[in-house]
Amino acid sequence: MTKDLLGRHHAVLPDWLALYYEEPLEITHGEGRHVWDAEGNRYLDFFGGILTTMTAHALPEVTKAISEQAGRILHSSTLYLNRPMVELAERVAELSGIPDARVFFTTSGTEANDTALLLATTYRRSNTVLAMRNSYHGRSFSAVGVTGNRGWSPTSLSPLQTLYVHGGVRTRGPFAHLDDQEFIAACVADLKDVLGHTRPPAALIAEPVQGVGGFTSGPDGLYAAFREVLAERGVLWIADEVQTGWGRTGDHFWGWQAHARSGPPDILTFAKGIGNGMSIGGVVARADVMNCLDANSISTFGGTQITMAAGLANLAYLLEHDLQGNARRVGGLLRERLRAVAAQVPHVREVRGRGLMLGIELTRPGTEEADPAAASAVLEEARAGGLLIGKGGGHDTSALRIAPPLTLTVAEAEEGAAILESALRSL
Repeated sequence: MTKDLLGRHHAVLPDWLALYYEEPLEITHGEGRHVWDAEGNRYLDFFGGILTTMTAHALPEVTKAISEQAGRILHSSTLYLNRPMVELAERVAELSGIPDARVFFTTSGTEANDTALLLATTYRRSNTVLAMRNSYHGRSFSAVGVTGNRGWSPTSLSPLQTLYVHGGVRTRGPFAHLDDQEFIAACVADLKDVLGHTRPPAALIAEPVQGVGGFTSGPDGLYAAFREVLAERGVLWIADEVQTGWGRTGDHFWGWQAHARSGPPDILTFAKGIGNGMSIGGVVARADVMNCLDANSISTFGGTQITMAAGLANLAYLLEHDLQGNARRVGGLLRERLRAVAAQVPHVREVRGRGLMLGIELTRPGTEEADPAAASAVLEEARAGGLLIGKGGGHDTSALRIAPPLTLTVAEAEEGAAILESALRSL
């Protein structure tokens, strides 16, 4: 049955629509932190639909909210007042940390970042954008134009002039040998140098922890230092929280809060986990920035009632059960467990990340050379052992990405770590 479906997939869908595994997997249902495939095999899910199943599969509170809303009305568009959309916008605005915030809902992180770029370039009357090397911001034409990761950038054509700065990867590049404060100082000097060679940019867009790039990040305080330089010139800061938001990093509710010395970002984008699988994205911005557009706009599917009902129920569950705290506690245990394993596996260059957003970078033993074949092999071995993980990285996709639902238990973390240990040792 799976082979038949794979043939049909290839017959009607694009060649560039990537599939994991030598024998691709059809997931049919899930519960808690587990999913089942069409063959009846059960897996512990450490990737959550690319960080999207944030709380749990088939979470009763969310499925009930969806079912009840579906019995009333699914959709009406933003041309009509929408109570669930207003209620969720109120919660998100309050949680964002941005003063006098306005919220616009989209259907994805790509669309959220696209909207943020529209706002910033309109507000600043500039199409120059600063972005980070090794970054990823989505698959739309403008989002690809600010993506600093060759593996996810299919064209160099763009409506934007993008300039890339250092800082998103702490342990690679020309500043890797410096300590944290020296690293930040060098990156700030690089930023100032870039600004001296271009017309005033609209914004810097940055992921506090780079997602597709392999869960890399700069030192805490890097973007606070950047923001001091940017604010002097009126340049906006867009924090792409599509993967880092809602407490996943454990230490903070938003990734930008690790860089909070200079205040919140001007624009914040979110998506993925808030809907627990429903299609929700969005933008939060100061009122003067959000309201800078001088033409009408709507969002046909952004903010639709059924997704908003799911988002409200999911957010309430996350806050009431302190899933940020769980991510910090269980994620910390998992990280240390993996570091202990990594110390005995020559292929592992680094275990990094925070909370339940962890990366394992693989290289050829004794070198700094990325080893994508090893990453693929571990992905396959982990699946054979009953564990689903992801992969990424700007250096030839050589990093394993570990991002379970935030309700992960200590026992499940130990189980997943044991499977990963076996898969890594198989190298």
